[in-house]
Amino acid sequence: MSEAPRAETFVFLDLEATGLPNSNPEIAELSLFAVHRSSLEHPERDEAGVPVLPRILDKLTLCMSPTRPFTAKASEITGLSGEGLARCGKAGFDGAVVRTLRAFLSRQAGPLCLVAHNGFDYDFPLLRTELQRLGARLPADTICLDTLPALRGLDRAHSHATRAQGRRGYSLGSLFRRYFQAEPRAAHSAEGDVHTLLLVFLQRAPELLAWADEQARLWAHIAPMYEPPEAPSLQA
Repeated sequence: MSEAPRAETFVFLDLEATGLPNSNPEIAELSLFAVHRSSLEHPERDEAGVPVLPRILDKLTLCMSPTRPFTAKASEITGLSGEGLARCGKAGFDGAVVRTLRAFLSRQAGPLCLVAHNGFDYDFPLLRTELQRLGARLPADTICLDTLPALRGLDRAHSHATRAQGRRGYSLGSLFRRYFQAEPRAAHSAEGDVHTLLLVFLQRAPELLAWADEQARLWAHIAPMYEPPEAPSLQA
């Protein structure tokens, strides 16, 4: 059983960055949708029974100029470039970003659960690195849910690990197409991917909420992707 608290608000997040973990990437775009647990327990659906986004949710999306160059593949996939971000006058992941993030999270009923797809291997460690570089912290009772292993685990439990189960794709796009027989919108933009993630979550909400209650990890147990260079502390 998880030692983590029961979350009241789920903060769905996605980030776009300059490359893969082996390139010591930096965040270039960050998007968060905050949804209260009650909206996930009783999701709204359209006439066809398809989940729709909760009417009450908070959104935050920020672009920022990294100091590292984008890899060619990352720029191709995300549509972002250092030149484009600089041309639009975007600052980096700095104190203003941290203060904005803190203000956004402080408006939500706690405890908070951060939700990301492949979050344990990418989004959470990279966000931890960027915050650690600035000496910033999230609320101590923040927990984390990665929908990639969660959905794999839920399907494995239902199918008893059949051969057919092993051939299923678990990318965010594959899950969306499987559940909704449609293409996700604005893939590989942070806000577009959070929109897709939230709809995927709503399709399996009762199971994923139970999974979070039992198996979410404490944010404090997330290790940074890499040790960042030192920067002035923002703890105060």
